[in-house]
Amino acid sequence: MLPISGSPDPSKKLKSPEQKLIDRKSATNSLPSVIQSYLSPYNPRSWLLYSIFFLQIVLLLMARSLQQSHLRTHFPSPQPNNPMFVKSASISYPERSANFSSSEPDQCPSGRIFVYDMPPVFNRELIKNCDELSPWSSRCDASSNEGLGKRATGLSGIVPENLIPAWYWTDQFTSELIFHNRMLNYKCRTTEAESAKGFYIPFYAGLAVGKHLWMNYTAKDRDRHCEMMLRWVQGQPFWNRSDGWDHFIMMGRITWDFRRSKDEDWGSRCIYMPGMRNITRLLIERNPWDYFDVGVPYPTGFHPRSDSDILQWQDYVRNRYRSTLFCFVGGKRSTIKNDFRGLLLSHCKNESGSCRFVNCSSTRCSNGSSAILKAFLDSDFCLQPRGDSFTRRSIFDCMIAGSIPVFFWHRTAYLQYEWFLPGDPRSYSVFIHRDEVKNGTSIKTVLEQYSKREVRKMREKVIDYIPKLVYAKPHQGLETIKDAFDVAIDAVMRRLKEQEQPGYKWK
Repeated sequence: MLPISGSPDPSKKLKSPEQKLIDRKSATNSLPSVIQSYLSPYNPRSWLLYSIFFLQIVLLLMARSLQQSHLRTHFPSPQPNNPMFVKSASISYPERSANFSSSEPDQCPSGRIFVYDMPPVFNRELIKNCDELSPWSSRCDASSNEGLGKRATGLSGIVPENLIPAWYWTDQFTSELIFHNRMLNYKCRTTEAESAKGFYIPFYAGLAVGKHLWMNYTAKDRDRHCEMMLRWVQGQPFWNRSDGWDHFIMMGRITWDFRRSKDEDWGSRCIYMPGMRNITRLLIERNPWDYFDVGVPYPTGFHPRSDSDILQWQDYVRNRYRSTLFCFVGGKRSTIKNDFRGLLLSHCKNESGSCRFVNCSSTRCSNGSSAILKAFLDSDFCLQPRGDSFTRRSIFDCMIAGSIPVFFWHRTAYLQYEWFLPGDPRSYSVFIHRDEVKNGTSIKTVLEQYSKREVRKMREKVIDYIPKLVYAKPHQGLETIKDAFDVAIDAVMRRLKEQEQPGYKWK
């Protein structure tokens, strides 16, 4: 106990018990006296109160300092200046919504997702005007069946009869429709924005820019929809919570269609717009050096309806007799000097006893065909050069048929689809550098060096990964098996959760 300054005066008389009682009663009748007594520096209790109060202030300051050190550094976003749609802050919810039971275990460890209900100009109107999405032909067949396209025909005798209804002639640029329809029924969707950990922007960026990539459209035409979308999203209350770090979007084309640097160049400048900097972007081809670009599989024609469809198809391609060592599906590009695909076609023709080819120069191959599927099903290996860009849909058509891909560029797959393909490229694919082929290396000789056991092992790895490469038909997904949509959204939500952790660094 701290000493009280001033020693008692022995000359003073001690008070009687009665007098002490009177003094206490008098003190209790005076609130200021009580306060003064407790706050007096001569009172031992006051030092205890001061110590507690001081400790609380120190702890509060330490907590605030710690919190500030954990905050992420966001890129600044421009403030909307009364643009079109910016006042649409009130949110109405789509009719379809996943049902959740409070008694069920939480299946969403990384949090739930809020799907913006955007003005129709950003999605529904584009589909309604599908005849105008391409300067050459209607896109209505491609956008039918919620992005799956028309039902496949001519597959009898090529795939099991009971699996034919799971096949469609799906267009490679319809991922936006597929993702939007799945998201509306996703198990981790919430209609309460306040509780969401992620926000999905259902803007069909690829369809919106597609018609403006050719002919005499201006740079402003190619940028218009994306600028409108960003103004609208930045006007929503939950954008400001993170400057877009917890927002993500499916852009149904390759990243280079949205990376125009100069007005006279190809594509829109959507990704280079300031508001897009923090948004996670799902694309069928990514820029490997942009953290916010995420590569997802191209849509293929197989859309399993159930777990049993997946298991039956895996068993079918596992036991399929393959009569050809390798195949190539593609066409020459006569306008390209030293076209590598033309070299592969010539190589395949020269090895006609070991190689099967489907010439896409004279045949429409973009949405698949029975001839393409049969070529992949009948071959141990499939040649996969780069397409018009570094990637091509044929990679996934090949792999879901159980054929082993042969790559000539690392960027065709290895630097693109890390969430969907095995970590060790040698476990499921063969890499032959394109320069070796140009210098005379025989593809047949390289592939014949693999033993039957090695081929079987590689094929099994490909077959194991088929579920991650396809988009299921049901709105709710499959029963227990996760498809490409599930893998993509799970990984996006894990990434958003990781970004909230102290000291998180981009990978």
